[in-house]
Amino acid sequence: MSAPLQLNLHAGDWLGLFGHFLTLSLMSVGGAVSVIPDMHRYLIERQHWLTDPQFSGSIAIAQSSPGPNILFVALMGWNVGLNAGGIWQALLGVLVILGAMVLPSSILTVVVTRWLHHNRNRRVVRAFKQGMAPIVVALMLATAWILASANHGFATAWPIWLVTLLAALLVWLTRVHILWLLAAGAALGWFHLI
Repeated sequence: MSAPLQLNLHAGDWLGLFGHFLTLSLMSVGGAVSVIPDMHRYLIERQHWLTDPQFSGSIAIAQSSPGPNILFVALMGWNVGLNAGGIWQALLGVLVILGAMVLPSSILTVVVTRWLHHNRNRRVVRAFKQGMAPIVVALMLATAWILASANHGFATAWPIWLVTLLAALLVWLTRVHILWLLAAGAALGWFHLI
């Protein structure tokens, strides 16, 4: 990973970070992974609070560890806080970003799930569920694009895209367990083949 940035974040910066991740929480239809492109845009391109290696490293570490999928958000908050000055800011970063991502979506999920269950046979509910599927797929493809191209341009990232396409086809067409594919991807990365 690259050297941490030296940031000077004020209360308004933390509040803005909280507000931005509150809105991302409500947009994360396919889970927090679906809004990674906007996290990248905000944290790296707009605010310059993280580096590309810190961003992709947060996702890689969280995805390889056991536990909920949203751990990568806590690691991003941790890295923003470390870049802002130390352990206390890192803990504040975890609380700000993770709290903002979990709170609204959890409340909305409980309320909407109850309503959807009560109205599950209505035509509009079935149409909504069917209409959301392509949106979630598109958000996931945008996430894959950002992650594969984060540290490389597209011209040099073609092996990553080839492995991604092959893995997607294997998941779709065979019964190969996804952990075998993750292990194969880790081996390819370990030996610097991708």
